[in-house]
Amino acid sequence: MIRSYDGERITAAESAEKIGRADSLLYRLAGPEDREIIAAIDGSFTSNSIFEVTATGEGFSICEKPATPPIHKLFPAEDSDEVQEGDDPALARTVVACSGEELCGFVATSFEPWNSRLTIGDIEVSPGYRRQGVGRTLMNYAFDFARECGAGHVWLEVTNINAPAIRAYLRMGFTFCGLDILLYEGTESAGERALFMSQCQ
Repeated sequence: MIRSYDGERITAAESAEKIGRADSLLYRLAGPEDREIIAAIDGSFTSNSIFEVTATGEGFSICEKPATPPIHKLFPAEDSDEVQEGDDPALARTVVACSGEELCGFVATSFEPWNSRLTIGDIEVSPGYRRQGVGRTLMNYAFDFARECGAGHVWLEVTNINAPAIRAYLRMGFTFCGLDILLYEGTESAGERALFMSQCQ
């Protein structure tokens, strides 16, 4: 049984059509037909600060610092692999937020039984729908899936320059659990640092 956020209790079969509503948005499971729309969502962001990673004698420190001028990050277009026809629904789930016919956000998750980890592979909200609780509602569906799977924790990776997202994750109860200073080397994001965050379930 899947809990919807409009108070309904619906079966897994019904959830293919609808999971729930919050405000004026419909939340449902994504299908293969959503792949191109998901890939086209504008995930860009602007940030007035960064979470600077500094090497110390004993390891690393993370400290939020102003970014002058503000940073604007535009992600390159790429084929979306967030919705795959062969995905095992018991181990992977993508939930989309829709305003009428417009898909305005999504969260893609996968569960690893060997370490009971639910990974947030990606979460994006279109610019016109940000700061309206859409990201939090999508994350709540990810937390629901984590509980269904028996996950011990939820884990994600975020670039250190995406301060708005990091602050949102902190408000949702995530904490820093690691980092990788070389993950993005050789890519368009070279120089950024990968921060790992988790939340125990």
